[in-house]
Amino acid sequence: MMGVAVAGVVWAAEAEGETSNFLIPNGTFFFILAIFLVVFGVIGKFVVKPVQKVLEERERLLAQTAQDNRQAADQDAAADSEYRGELASARSEAGKLRDQARSDGRQVVDEMRSEANDEVADRLKQASDTLKAEGQSLAPSLNASVETLSQTLADRILGAGSDQPSRSTPRE
Repeated sequence: MMGVAVAGVVWAAEAEGETSNFLIPNGTFFFILAIFLVVFGVIGKFVVKPVQKVLEERERLLAQTAQDNRQAADQDAAADSEYRGELASARSEAGKLRDQARSDGRQVVDEMRSEANDEVADRLKQASDTLKAEGQSLAPSLNASVETLSQTLADRILGAGSDQPSRSTPRE
């Protein structure tokens, strides 16, 4: 609507045949300047300020996000450091437990070996005693049979006469 008014003023000035010097401002210039200032004020108040508020809020949110990211990175680094420390501690404890288990295992093996050696020694002693007792019980009967066997052997070797009957039985 204002554009129509401006166009009307410019057209009226040209219709009267006036020649105007464009360097000297006339009423049209001031009227357009006033319209420009009103539009500039309206845009500044109703457009720029809300957009500026939105941009400031966006900048604040970006700064907050960057700060949150830094805090998250710091927390991640702290958690990673704590994780690595706990992992090293767990590995160390596992090594100690392994060494303790090996030591306990060796001790059990040594105890079992000692018990087995004692049992073997006891069984060998029992077997030796049993064999000794059997040997002593069989010794008199074997001694008696040795005498007859030695007499028979001596007779065979010496060929003690064909006139004496042999005590041994002939071979078949």
